[in-house]
Amino acid sequence: MEDDLNYTTVIFKTKMSTLEKPNDQEIIYDEVKTEEQTWDTTPVIQVNEKKAPLHTPLKLVAAALGIICVILVSVVIALSIHFNTVISEKHRENTNLTAQNQQLWTEKTDLERRTEELTRDRDGLNWTMGAILEYENFPVKTHCPQKVCKPCLDGWVLFQSHCYLFTSSDYYYDWKDWSGSRDFCRERNAQLVVIGSQEEQEFINNHTKQYDDEKHGYWIGLREESTWTWIDGSNLTVTYWIEKQIGYRGPCALTLAGADPLANWNTAGCNMRNRRICETRTLIKPD
Repeated sequence: MEDDLNYTTVIFKTKMSTLEKPNDQEIIYDEVKTEEQTWDTTPVIQVNEKKAPLHTPLKLVAAALGIICVILVSVVIALSIHFNTVISEKHRENTNLTAQNQQLWTEKTDLERRTEELTRDRDGLNWTMGAILEYENFPVKTHCPQKVCKPCLDGWVLFQSHCYLFTSSDYYYDWKDWSGSRDFCRERNAQLVVIGSQEEQEFINNHTKQYDDEKHGYWIGLREESTWTWIDGSNLTVTYWIEKQIGYRGPCALTLAGADPLANWNTAGCNMRNRRICETRTLIKPD
């Protein structure tokens, strides 16, 4: 595209000499080549503006808070992981401790049970040893056939920790006076029965029966000397005397089967012949 040409008139003023006439003004046309420009008629006012600083205090505070938040979050996460690890370890330790405690408890229970068994066995052996030592010649084959000991001999009745022998012959010549009955029991390593409780009194009454006449009964180990005393020397603490004496009164006592179970002790002469009740402790201590 061809360049546009603009013409500008330039007027040069010169001083004229007073001697010379003014000539017509010289007009010189100079060709001025200019580029077409667009001029903004709005006056340009140059303002000296200051650039805003890149980092204001508010932004710095916000950045610092953000960094702090990141650090706190990191710390919280780290602590959470640490605490979870610690809790897991504690839980595992508690689980192991619980298992150990359970095992110790089981072992303790087994030990206590075993100790009780050993104590019971020891007491039983001591009981048996004491019973054996009461014999001058212990009849092993009689008490322990096939090497297995029995609490009571055949024909004896077990009650609590004692064995009782109730004679039952209906023949007069098998009956004995009080002294003969005492010796009969001693020969069997026993003694005439000593009654020390209502339960024993009722047990004896349940294993006796009436025979011959109402005056006959079973000799017991009670005799009057200065006072009524049991054959083993123990005191008379409970009594079951009959309400009304039957027959002649004497210094030896017997139990009558046909009377009141809790009031059937009667007295008689010690030379009267009756059945008898022997008592000895068991060879084996009952559970």
